Amino acid sequence: MKRSFLFPLFSLLISASAFADDSEPKLKVEPMGRVLIDGALYASPQKEEFPDGMAITEARIGAKMRYGKWHAFLDVAYSYAKIGLRNMWLEYNINDRNRVRFGNFIQPFGLESTYTNSLKCTFEQPMAGALFTPGIQLGVMYGYTAPSVWIGTGFHVESSALSNAMNAPLFNQQGYGILGRVVWRKAPTEGPIFQLGISGEFATPQRRLEDNEDVHDGFSISTNFPTKVVQKSAVGTTVENSKNLFKFSPEFIIAKDRLALEGQYFFQTISRRKNLCNYNSQSGYVSLRGLLTKSGYTYSSDLAALARPNPGSLECVLTYNYLTLSDSGAGIFGGRANNANVTLNYYINPYVTARLNYTFTHTWNREGYDPITMNGFQARIMVLF
Repeated sequence: MKRSFLFPLFSLLISASAFADDSEPKLKVEPMGRVLIDGALYASPQKEEFPDGMAITEARIGAKMRYGKWHAFLDVAYSYAKIGLRNMWLEYNINDRNRVRFGNFIQPFGLESTYTNSLKCTFEQPMAGALFTPGIQLGVMYGYTAPSVWIGTGFHVESSALSNAMNAPLFNQQGYGILGRVVWRKAPTEGPIFQLGISGEFATPQRRLEDNEDVHDGFSISTNFPTKVVQKSAVGTTVENSKNLFKFSPEFIIAKDRLALEGQYFFQTISRRKNLCNYNSQSGYVSLRGLLTKSGYTYSSDLAALARPNPGSLECVLTYNYLTLSDSGAGIFGGRANNANVTLNYYINPYVTARLNYTFTHTWNREGYDPITMNGFQARIMVLF
């Protein structure tokens, strides 16, 4: 493991020890893990791009730690023959409603930032969300939870922070982002669930390589086709000569008994230097969820999202995505995509979930690429422990 990974880890452990109080309960450690086993069959005019196959697409192992008001989490993932550190954070619960988190984690931005793979109802994260929802970043977050309101706000540096932390010149050049999510909800123990939210982010340009030199004047935006057996880029572009980025995203959830509707819209604009036109992009998705068993949907107040269905539940999810990275006014054509899919989820028990999925994706209008159509039939066993 690189020294740049060990430094933040040791810092978190030292911080936890420094603030420990002998009067608080003993340290509690709970090991955790996750394994995803996927199989896929593809039908596409570009069949050579999507070979059928099976794969262990992800395996994670880690631990949750608790010491009084201090919580911590650490996990390591094996994916596509690579091992890397994922979540690594330390959290202090000020009281029942307020908390602060430090470390490497997904910052609060929209519904998809709350749903981990173990909680997602779709086979893969909706393409619209994968395009604009920030990934795991090094930073700090403040969270506030009340019966009718959920607020999360954070500060993070760019993804290269961990790998460049030991290199002072690069560390000083890193881009940063300030973001937040505000949710209003009506989610009684019994009865209809209704939620409205909005997220926003401001960010500065990130690191990219140009002629083997580090340059901080661009944003790279991309997402893959919604399958893990084959990793293939669907849409993507790099916006150079950038000054800053701003994006916002409204979201909603409506649920009653065994039916639920949720969705999110994303709009992003990047201001540019040298009198170049601003670059605008957008995406959105909507999911219709239905439980085919007797139990209805419940709500997670801590996540500000629907909770995982009860063990033994069978769920059907219909999802539509639209996304565009092409802006003719800015002269940038990163591509457009339509995606529709249906997923059947069987929550066998608290530790095992089986998924079946059909997905249709069509991409076009990407400079340097021909249109691509993918039909995918996928299956997954997910094991949590």
